[in-house]
Amino acid sequence: MGALRPWARYGLLVVGHLLALGLGAAVLQALEGPPALRLQANLRAELATFQAEYGVCLPPGALEELLGAALAAQAHGVSSLGNGSEARNWDLPSALLFTASLLTTTGYGHMAPLSAGGKAFCVLYTALGLPASLALVAALRRCLLPLLSRQGAWVAIHWQLTPARAALLQAAGLGLLVAGTFVLLPALVLWSLQGDCSLLEAIYFCFGSLSTIGLGDLLPGRGRGLHPVLYHLGQFALLGYLLLGLLAMLLAVETFSELPQVRAMVKFFGSSDPLNAEDEAGILGQDELALSTLPPPEAAAGQAPAC
Repeated sequence: MGALRPWARYGLLVVGHLLALGLGAAVLQALEGPPALRLQANLRAELATFQAEYGVCLPPGALEELLGAALAAQAHGVSSLGNGSEARNWDLPSALLFTASLLTTTGYGHMAPLSAGGKAFCVLYTALGLPASLALVAALRRCLLPLLSRQGAWVAIHWQLTPARAALLQAAGLGLLVAGTFVLLPALVLWSLQGDCSLLEAIYFCFGSLSTIGLGDLLPGRGRGLHPVLYHLGQFALLGYLLLGLLAMLLAVETFSELPQVRAMVKFFGSSDPLNAEDEAGILGQDELALSTLPPPEAAAGQAPAC
């Protein structure tokens, strides 16, 4: 396959991506189609039962109009249901969580601006704040990656591993650490605190948050009778979890992207031209970083130390 032309490689990559999209759509259609139909049938049955019992007391179309208004408000995060902890959507903790979801591109969808000024501000705020957030994450990543490289170099020397095996072991260890600390442990906490949430749903929420998918179908504490203080503390905790968890996830992805196997796959689908100066500088920078973490070699047996 190394003899394929670049356009054939790109075509193969696009075809594979389209096949993966089709496979995912087919699996979701098979899994989610029947439950959605059952839920729709149950909803229609409930509406029919309600109209049969109370239809004589309501004008024609009044129930549909009320449900439409409630659903339209719910789409913007406004609801008259629940307790007072969710009555004010734009208090300080809620606004902070909303801005964090903007700058981290999570976008839970549990809240949305209602005014034209709010929508315009969100566009301007995200256009300016997202590059600043990326720059901050890049700076933190640059500071933390050398620490991880030192640990990997120490393991490689202590266990006498080849660089490729040491890199694979470091990536696997970091992946397990991130998965346990920022996915499994928060999911267990969420599962224990929120009684109407299963462990699978908690893991689904944590992974969706750290992968910036943020479907918004599940949000901790939403729809439950929590005290306002506990509800706002949960929002602050979710804010810190987003910021720290996304940084840890990016570090893990960066470590996996530097694996020789991943670089070889990227090189296969990339250009077959020789490395340019920028690529060589990046590779030399990685090599210098790895070499700088190694301890100085011991003097050979029988060799006099240099003066």
